[in-house]
Amino acid sequence: MRKNKKGNHLKHRLLYIPIAFLFLLSFVDCAKKGTPSGGPRDTIPPIIVRSTPENYSTYFSGDEIEIRFNEYIKLKEIDKQLVISPPMKYKPLITPLSTSKILKIKILDTLKPNTTYSFNFGKSIVDNNEGNPYEYYKYVFSTGSYIDSLTVSGNVKDALLITPEIPTTVVLYEANETYKDSLIFSEKPTYVTVTQDSTGFFELTNLKEGKYFLLALKEKNNDYIFQPNTDKIGFVEGAITVPTDSTYSLTLFKENPSYKLTRPSQAGKNHIVFGYEGNDEDPQIEILSQTPDDYTTKIYKDDKRDTLNYWFKPVIETDSLVFRVSNKSTVDTVTVRMKELYADSLKISAVKSGTLKLNDTFKLRSNIPIIDYDTEKFQVMKRDSSFLEPSMKLVSKYNWVEMYFPKEEDQTYTIKVFPGAFTDFFEHTNDTLQYKINTQSSGEYGTLNLTLLNVSRFPIIVQMVNSKFNVVSQEYLPDMTDSVSDKSVVFFDELSPDKYYIRIIYDDNENRKWDTGNFLERRPPEQVIYYPSVIEVRANWSLNETFILK
Repeated sequence: MRKNKKGNHLKHRLLYIPIAFLFLLSFVDCAKKGTPSGGPRDTIPPIIVRSTPENYSTYFSGDEIEIRFNEYIKLKEIDKQLVISPPMKYKPLITPLSTSKILKIKILDTLKPNTTYSFNFGKSIVDNNEGNPYEYYKYVFSTGSYIDSLTVSGNVKDALLITPEIPTTVVLYEANETYKDSLIFSEKPTYVTVTQDSTGFFELTNLKEGKYFLLALKEKNNDYIFQPNTDKIGFVEGAITVPTDSTYSLTLFKENPSYKLTRPSQAGKNHIVFGYEGNDEDPQIEILSQTPDDYTTKIYKDDKRDTLNYWFKPVIETDSLVFRVSNKSTVDTVTVRMKELYADSLKISAVKSGTLKLNDTFKLRSNIPIIDYDTEKFQVMKRDSSFLEPSMKLVSKYNWVEMYFPKEEDQTYTIKVFPGAFTDFFEHTNDTLQYKINTQSSGEYGTLNLTLLNVSRFPIIVQMVNSKFNVVSQEYLPDMTDSVSDKSVVFFDELSPDKYYIRIIYDDNENRKWDTGNFLERRPPEQVIYYPSVIEVRANWSLNETFILK
């Protein structure tokens, strides 16, 4: 009997061994380093469970809307994303401010009768945990007996950029007996939407039948009011009729601001600056205060700012000076308070130094008007100590002197300006000045041979612009069409390695520059066409491209 008991004990012990082994394995597994996966990431946007009143309700007369979701949501950039059409005078209160399962809209404005309203939330509604957006949710209701359902669509482009800035606002003003063009400066539109991506596509929905004026605005303040000093505008000529099967294209442009003189101020003992906004067609400054018989003046324009520099002599001992400033038909009378300031000393500086291209012109700028220069006192020396004789030109408009001399590749030039080379307005002269410039070898640059086909009219301006849309090179073609092949050829050299865009400007008024438009004059900007691809210029490369204009 004892033998059997002992055998039974042994069997029981053998059974515990695999159990203990499994127990130990569980501890080993728990000791492994790592982070629990927590399951797959939630990518599902929140779901609307119920709306009160229901979406697309009619005879809406309340002032509060509740939209309940299946999970906690939060609002992201609601002020930028939410578009209410028609716009309301008083913005509604939108909650939650933090998180909630209920989105509430508290209407503070008086609603118009028989009008369909839409609230487009863009990408502002996201779930609280992962930030998954409920994209372009739109809540619609009508204060009348039916929901307006007509639409207008199209695209927005920019007059000078290859793609429009986003978002851009697109608006409709009702073309009724109360409409006048000046409304866009003070009144909100009847309907509004925004472009959704870089294609510039837009769609105005829930419109009622009628006639409208269609405009696009790239705004700074997002108030649906056109402010010419900061906003871009685009428009469709004439009223459009809804319903319509047409799609519309609007071109954004920045208007030139109207001329406006800013408050002038004294900058030095004999120096007054007159700032302005807008075009300075032919500015004239006339002093009205009493002056001595030998009173003389010089005026030049700042090449970087909208400023006229007015220099005078001799000094007039007075508390103030009165001026008449005219620009075409605009005339201002202004008073400048005079202070005890030091007289300016002559300063000469290079407009651009360092590396110049072979076609660049070396320019020297002065802070005081230059009245004379002595070409014998300018010296240009090459690296091998040989000398070049420059030719000179005074550009009084900007008060700089241009130096012309033949430049070679991969060369260094030392420019010396000896005492007495410049004589300024006060008959002061300069001290010795020295500048160094260099040129690069042609292998450091690339070239582009551009063939243009189907140019519809001349003259045109052909421009190469960089990624910031600054012009780096351009050619003006009055008419270079080959009568046999109906093509024009433009050659760009000394192009620094970079990525460029090519654009064609139809210079319809033949003033050799691009002209913007004007809304009140119903004048569109001059047409600009971009080459569809980016041009990558590399060092020591020659490119050949054909641009077929449509």
